[in-house]
Amino acid sequence: MENFTLKKLKDNFADSILEVNEYRGQISVLIKKEDLLLLCRFLKDEPELKYNFLSDVCAVDYPQREKRCDIIYNLYSLPFRWRVRLKIRLAEGESVPSVTPIWKAANWLEREVFDMFGVKFDNHPDLRRILMPDDWEGHPLRKTYPLTFEEIAFSHNKDNPPKIIK
Repeated sequence: MENFTLKKLKDNFADSILEVNEYRGQISVLIKKEDLLLLCRFLKDEPELKYNFLSDVCAVDYPQREKRCDIIYNLYSLPFRWRVRLKIRLAEGESVPSVTPIWKAANWLEREVFDMFGVKFDNHPDLRRILMPDDWEGHPLRKTYPLTFEEIAFSHNKDNPPKIIK
């Protein structure tokens, strides 16, 4: 039997779905980026679904692909206790619409993806770093981020100068 959420998505947005994967009862749906807000609004507002909780927004970097970054939205329906995962793919430099108008919890989640992966979220209310200092260069969770860094000088190591760590 086909998952009810997937059936509703296929019935209403068949052209928006690029790929569907199911593993151990959990559905992942790769969708077109331009339809993200439309599908999210539907999943939240549809009375038979009510995906009213955005549990996470995360990303995965695949530098060998043309569309190197997957943005993943983990949704949960509190009334029905269902989960669904939406995914979109982005090329280098592409941005994605913010889902903060739909789920306020997206604010900090999108900021984390921006900080760690460099993905920009259009119309985000406060898109700035959340974990790294404002002047930090680069995005630490990208696979191409350098693995060497300079040790930071603090008062406790002032007599032992900073060095390059490999």
